[in-house]
Amino acid sequence: MTDKPGSGRRAVARSAARLGAVQALYQMELAETDVSVIMAEYTSSRQGNAFNDGEHGKADATFLKDIVQGVVDHQRAIDPAINECLSSGWSLPRLDATLRAILRSAGYELQFRSDIPGKVIITEYVEITRAFFDDNESGFVNGALDKLAHIKRPEEFGS
Repeated sequence: MTDKPGSGRRAVARSAARLGAVQALYQMELAETDVSVIMAEYTSSRQGNAFNDGEHGKADATFLKDIVQGVVDHQRAIDPAINECLSSGWSLPRLDATLRAILRSAGYELQFRSDIPGKVIITEYVEITRAFFDDNESGFVNGALDKLAHIKRPEEFGS
């Protein structure tokens, strides 16, 4: 069995990478740690380890690094785009650090990874949100990402 794009094994590795990226961004923000230090830790010791709710398989280290570095490199474009998509009265700085990491990771993919279908990105990050929060937060993330996808990918979302 080969590990072709879209195969189950590759999908699991990408899901684990997304979860790892969210955790890395969260840790970077709270500990004010440099991206190089976090990436060294995540691509060596944590790869394939249990992520919160159990074993999620070995993360795609290249994809994990792309998300984290992409968020760091493009945060000045990502944050305002996300802020435009949040419910009235909400802003990115007002959100929980985990929610910020989730939205920034998804925002990076929606804006800068056109090779990945937007619906896949939204579904993946809503599932990650459910791993940390209840339905209120996952609905909040779903709404914000759906709005962002309609703005950034109008051809894909029929806007």
